[in-house]
Order: sequence, then structure tokens, then C-alpha cells
Amino acid sequence: MHSCWLFVFPKLWHSPTFCTRCRWNHIEKCSSIHLLKDKRALWGKKKRPSPFLCCLKKESSNHESEVQNKEGSATPLSFRQLLGMKGASLEKNTPKWRIHLQLMKPVTWIPLIWGVVCGAAASGEFEWNIDNISKAALCMLLSGPLLTGYTQTLNDYYDKDIDAINEPYRPIPSGAISEQAVKAQILLLLSGGLGVAFALDKLQGHESPTLFYVALLGCFLAYIYSAPPLKLKRSGWIGNYALGASYISLPWWAGQSLFGTLDYKVMLLTLLYSLAGLGIAVVNDFKSVEGDRKLGLRSIPVEFGIDSAKWISVFLIDTFQALIAAVLFSIHETSYACGVVACILPQMYFQYRLFLKDPLKYDVQYQASAQPFLVIGILITALAIGNHHGIL
Repeated sequence: MHSCWLFVFPKLWHSPTFCTRCRWNHIEKCSSIHLLKDKRALWGKKKRPSPFLCCLKKESSNHESEVQNKEGSATPLSFRQLLGMKGASLEKNTPKWRIHLQLMKPVTWIPLIWGVVCGAAASGEFEWNIDNISKAALCMLLSGPLLTGYTQTLNDYYDKDIDAINEPYRPIPSGAISEQAVKAQILLLLSGGLGVAFALDKLQGHESPTLFYVALLGCFLAYIYSAPPLKLKRSGWIGNYALGASYISLPWWAGQSLFGTLDYKVMLLTLLYSLAGLGIAVVNDFKSVEGDRKLGLRSIPVEFGIDSAKWISVFLIDTFQALIAAVLFSIHETSYACGVVACILPQMYFQYRLFLKDPLKYDVQYQASAQPFLVIGILITALAIGNHHGIL
């Protein structure tokens, strides 16, 4: 049985400097629990620092340290590093496969995979069978790991100077991978993505390789977004809209063109939705304000300032989702339109409670809280279009 000084020297219990560090540990681990029952209220009122260090606390801390040392790379920071998330740490002796995967930023695949689902739903012709599910899975592989991985790797290659300021633990600025290996990964993902797109067109019996054209357009946008001389991301408006369209419109077009016919009105509707995606892209810009300012990139937070940029972002996110709801009302898809409105309201709540208070502090928390409602709204819209047999 471990002993606490509190019980070895009972008189300390009456002292104003009794041990407060492990008070609840005593209740769980000490045999003298009856001594504490009458003093619980006192603990809630008096929280004075004590010179007496409890043995239990020492041993608990040592045990936690041993567990962390044993786990090694399986820490939360390591997991964030693997997914390509901001706020990770620089690791040593990282396996090569983890470095290549980190460059592809797996956390960014999810919206593209979801977009394919929305496009398939909007086609109005998707049926639940093994053949269609297999083709949809290949299209998700195309939009997520392959072409989004290509886009993120390409972006890291051309943004290594910015990442050296904002995220020095990234593979390229940290020196964890050579530039030649990065170039090889870019070419492999690009050729793999285009190859899968062309194969899906053949499997589906398309007379015109529409899915291949959509994939080719996405690859071109990714290149001019990141690479000079155009480097669209230098301009906050054009770059962020290209980013929003890549996350909302392109995967939708891929899913719908795979299973049905892509109507030009639906394409315009998704491009309208992408203006809400532009607002989300502005949220992403707050994390790199310092590096963008130093390197002369005209992101919206840099160009308009933090306070103005947060209102621009909120306006874009809310207004264009509301316009989408209005379109659904106009085609008499009232229940779906109400569903989109219901998804806008919690986003407005989290904007008020988090993002508008401090966009630099709460940008990640806001996106984690609000973005699920935005992507659910996209699916609701897709289901409404599917109810119209893929056309407006």
C-alpha cells in the first residue's frame, strides 16, 4: 500500500497547507478514506499551494512518463504529423512511407471522397450493387488519395519556403525527404490518377471520356494554383475560389459524370456552392498569415486584415448556402431546401461562438464544429438534384 504524507502525519490535515495536489487520488488509492469524508467540502473551498509533495503524485507522474516513452511514435503529435495536420512536431527516424503519406495530407482527402458520393447521388442513376459500389470506390481513390495526394504534394513542393516559416516540421523544409523523391511522387500520383479516370470511362462505356476530362481539369487547376508563373494562391480571391471549386465542384462532377449525365445547370449550381467553399478557404488562410505576409502572398486575411477577413468569410459561407436553398425552393424541392437551411443555422451559431471571437485561435475548432453541417448540406442538395434525375 502506498502511503501519503497526509496520513503519515495526520496533524497536517488540520494545517492550512495540507496536500491538495492529489486529493482525489487519496479517495481512490488510500486506505484511510474515512478520514477524508468529512473534509471534501473543505477541499472545494481551500486550494492553497502546499510544500508537501504527495508520494502518490510522484509515482503517478513517473508511470505516465514510462508509458509515453514506451509508446514512442504513437503520440497524438505523431498522429497529426502522419495525417498532415497543422500543430505536429518534428520527428526523427521517421519511416519513409510515413513521410510520403504525410506529403499527401490524408486529412484533406475526406471532402473529395464525400464529393464523389454527392455526385453519384445527384446523378439519379446510382444503384446499390457490387458493380456500382466498386466503381464508386475507384472514383473515390481517384479523387482522394491519387489526385488530392498529387495536389498536396505539388503544393508542398512549391510552398517549401512558406512552410519553413509556418510549418517547419513538414517533410521538405525539415529535410526528411529529397526534392527528387518529391518529384517522383508527384509524377506517380498524377499518372495513376489520370490512368484510373480513363479506365473508369472505359468500364462505364462512355463514348466521350468525360471523367478523364474532369480529372485533367483538376490536375491543371492544381498546377496553376501552386506553381509559377500563375500561382493562383498568390491572389486571395482567385486562389481561394479555385480551391473551393476543387473541393466541391470537381469531385461532384466526377461522381455524376461516372454514373449519369452532367448537366451544365448542375455545373453552375456547384460552382455557386463553391463560393461558400471560398469562405472556407479564407478560414484556412488564418493559420498562415505570418508566412504569407513575409513572402508577399495576397491572401484575404493579409490584404484586408484579420477583422475584415473574418466577416468576408462568414458572409460567403452563409450567403451562398442560402442561395442554394433558394434554388431548391424554386424547383419545388421544399423538404430538401429546408434541410439546407437547417444546416446553415448551426454554422451561424459556431461562427458567433468561436470564429468571430478570435479567428486565429479558434479556426481549427470552428471548422471541426461547423464544417460537418456544410458537407451534409451539400449531400442534401445532391439528393434534391438526383430527385430531378440529375438535372435542374
